Parts: sequence; C-alpha cells; structure tokens
Amino acid sequence: MIAEAFPACQPAPIKLDAQVYGEVRNRVGHLTLNRPEALNALSLDMVRAMRGYLDAWALDPHINAVVLRGAGDKAFCAGGDVRSLHQSYTSGGTLHETFFVEEYALDLCLHHYRKPVLALMDGLTLGGGMGLAQAAELRIVTERSRLAMPETAIGYFPDVGASYFLSRVPGELGTYLGLTGAQIEAADALYCRLADWYVDSERLALLDERLDRVVWTDFPLKDLQGLLAKIGVQALPRPPIDRLRSAIDHFFGLPDIASMIEQLQEVAVADSQEWARKTAMIMRARSPLAMAVSLELLRRGRHCSLEDCFAMELHLDHQWFAEGELIEGVRAMLVDKDKAPRWNPASIDDLPAGRVAQFFRGL
Repeated sequence: MIAEAFPACQPAPIKLDAQVYGEVRNRVGHLTLNRPEALNALSLDMVRAMRGYLDAWALDPHINAVVLRGAGDKAFCAGGDVRSLHQSYTSGGTLHETFFVEEYALDLCLHHYRKPVLALMDGLTLGGGMGLAQAAELRIVTERSRLAMPETAIGYFPDVGASYFLSRVPGELGTYLGLTGAQIEAADALYCRLADWYVDSERLALLDERLDRVVWTDFPLKDLQGLLAKIGVQALPRPPIDRLRSAIDHFFGLPDIASMIEQLQEVAVADSQEWARKTAMIMRARSPLAMAVSLELLRRGRHCSLEDCFAMELHLDHQWFAEGELIEGVRAMLVDKDKAPRWNPASIDDLPAGRVAQFFRGL
C-alpha cells in the first residue's frame, strides 16, 4: 500500500522525478503535482500517490498543514486524464471503473482532512483540479488563475463534488458555470466564493519563505490566515461577472435548457446582448444530454449533503461510459481533434422525455 510506504511521524521523501512529490518543511507538507507537460492532469497513479502522502501526514503529529500546488506556471491541475480513460474503455479496459471511485475518495479525504489544506490555484484549474482545490480550507488564486468546470464540452457532467460546490455558489452563477464551462479569473473566483485569497504570482515565493519561518501556535488555520492577510487580499474590484449577475440569475434559473437557449437568443438589451448570444452559441455546441443531466444534477445537489453529492455523481459515472456521451466528446475534442462531436441527440429539442430521469433512477 502507498500509505504504508510513508509511515506516520516520518517526513515523506522528495521524489523530484515522480508525477507527485512531497516535501516537509517547518511542519508543512508540500504536495506538488509534477506533470507540467500535461498541465498536471491527474492519472490514477497520481491520485493514489496523493492519497498515500495525505494519509501519512494526517497521522503525523509533526505536520501542521498541507500545501497543494502544480509544477510549472501554466496550471495547478487541468483535470483528470480523460484520454487514458477513453483509451481504456475503447480497448475493453476497466480503468474508468476504478479512476472515479478513487478520485472522489481523494476529494472527500481533502474535504474532511484533519489539518488545514492550502491550495494554490495558480494557472489553469479545471475539472479534477477544482475537485482538489474546492476541498481545501484556503483556496488561493493569482492573476494567472483560470477556473472552470468544462465537462459539458466533452459530453460529460460537472463531477468531483461540483454538484455540491457549484450548487452553493450565489444565485445561479454555479448553474451558469456548470452548463457552459465558462472560465473565470481571480476577481470572479473570489466573487463566486470559489476562492478565498488573491496573491500576486510574484509573491508566491514570499509565501513559501514565510511558511518556512512561521512560528506555529495551537491554531494552525489561524496562523495561515494571518500569514495570508499580510501578502494577499480577499476581494478584487469590479469582478466582471457581477455586472451580468441579474441576467445570469434570470436565464439560468429557467426550468430547462431549451428555455435558457431560446431566451438567451432573444436578448435585445445592449449591455448584455453580446454575452447572451455568445452564451447561447456555446450552449448549442455542447452535448444536449450532458447539459440536461448537469442541470438536474446541480439542482438536486442543492439539497444533498457532500457525501450524497459524490454518491450521486458516482451513480452517473457507472452509467455514463455506456449511456452518456463522454467517449464521443473525448474523441472529437482530444483524440481525433476534428472538433465536430456527433451528439445524440444533436439538439436539445430532440431529447426524449424521461431520458434524463433514467440516469438518476436507483439513487
């Protein structure tokens, strides 16, 4: 077992050539996703390695906190390695059956971690990267941060706990982000409560220096918050999404996808017309089935516990490779790259009544 390789009370060794490596300094476990050429996308081995470190550090009385980061300056983590899942499924493998179970277990481990976790969302933070970061108590963005749940673009639904964390974003902003896959930057991430602190990327080295020198009290979370308060801020002026808030709340509060697209296309108000038409165009290109299932998932998630949200997402995963559209989406967008997915149905108007409900039966 990976956890047994790093027994409690023993600092984990640095493995700079590994896809995940850990280092302990001044009672802080630094965990780095080290696959920069793939934007630190998560493989099953990476998930298992992270869980091994975290399980060991949770029991180690000499470690007060954990920092998560990605190698390089382009991404914290651009999601799960869906190409490998596509390859496994199409060749008759079972990787897809194992990956989500262990990835979600890792995310839940972070949500319930007994020590404060600080996530550096510097660069792209997409899909599975959001699952890791949103489980942290201290979520940091920089001017390079780009956050998104882009799953509907590949015929999938927002997972890794998104049915919980997106459904608790103010108003209908989470519905908008989950259905369209729109990327947001630092100011909007703070506004949407998907981040807690903004720190300039050039000050991340200073953050590390101060972590190396912090004098710990019996309250590590307060120690970290005090440190961040000296080098960061918790709000930025003029978040772009704020001016669209009323429009987003209206359109994405409508009862179904067809109504959303129809009304977005009809917007005549000058200050939101361009956004509305672009949003409608994006939604027409997404998988109708994936969007409709995502809408139901997010609305159910508002009334579910964290654990029940993960269980609901896993319930969908068990069906999605055979009945959903992820295989076609990955083929079109990432494998063949023809950018022309053949969605079934091709239009939201052709989605059969009851098609969405069947995915949720048996919950």
